[in-house]
Amino acid sequence: MPWPERKLIEHIRRLSRPRAGHALVQGIGDDCAVLRVPIGHQLLVTTDLCIENVHFRRAWHPAESVGHRCLTRGLSDIAAMGGKPLACFLSLGLPARLPQRWVDGFLDGFVGLARRFDVNLAGGDISSAPAIVADVMVSGLVPSGTAVLRSGAKPGDRIYVTGELGASGSVLKQLYAGERVRPRPSSRHFYPVPRLEIGDWLRSKKVATSMIDLSDGLSVDLAHICEESRTSAEIIAEKIPIAKGASLDLALHSGDDYELLFTASAKTKLPPQIAGVRISEIGVIKRKKDYRPAIEILLENGRARELKSRGWQHFSEKR
Repeated sequence: MPWPERKLIEHIRRLSRPRAGHALVQGIGDDCAVLRVPIGHQLLVTTDLCIENVHFRRAWHPAESVGHRCLTRGLSDIAAMGGKPLACFLSLGLPARLPQRWVDGFLDGFVGLARRFDVNLAGGDISSAPAIVADVMVSGLVPSGTAVLRSGAKPGDRIYVTGELGASGSVLKQLYAGERVRPRPSSRHFYPVPRLEIGDWLRSKKVATSMIDLSDGLSVDLAHICEESRTSAEIIAEKIPIAKGASLDLALHSGDDYELLFTASAKTKLPPQIAGVRISEIGVIKRKKDYRPAIEILLENGRARELKSRGWQHFSEKR
């Protein structure tokens, strides 16, 4: 079973020693963390719940992968706003019969990713629970007034994605089929990498007019941009970068790739790669009209059809 609460907290505290001069003034050990927000910056805050048998399964995902994935979700949200991560907070609900070695593995994956991006684990909570629950909060910084929102897309803007799509969905499909999948460190399903460097570049260069991370699937997340920007969109099937082993359907509708979807002015010249990651133009933003679907996809035969949202949605049969 897990260590007693105080012993586990002390273990986590040793893993998360803040570095001198960091924006974290006071971390684990007091009732609240104290963060230093530089003048001229705004604070970004995002929260995510990761629940056993909803977001991961112990039979499929090693503990290190679960910890890594739980933090990736929040870091990817910071990337989608063009921000830099500042600190993270972790509240854990753990079953009484859960082996401590599983908890150790989870913390190795979580803290390992935090260190990679210079993010301090600044606090949280621990409780017993019938199943594993990880409640993660991540804070970040962005220069005042520069956060990239979902609502900035304009008609005529081009639509772009980073990397390749469908890789995580392809692995998940294999797992549901009962296949054994080796959790390689390079896997976008088991160990996704948040695109923080790209998000920061797109914001600092004033390139992205809107942006979102691809956590729920292209069809769902592009619909969020269209809804917030009050626009419609057309994407081109043959331009969508499909990951090896995936299909167009998975690239359109599966989530958890944690790539970035963004828009930019038609006048903007983008490089083929940013931070070593492929950048693909996949469509165009259009004016919203009542008779036009929110998103259309232009197929290889030249015909256009409505692209309905079929990615992940909690409390929905459309999954």
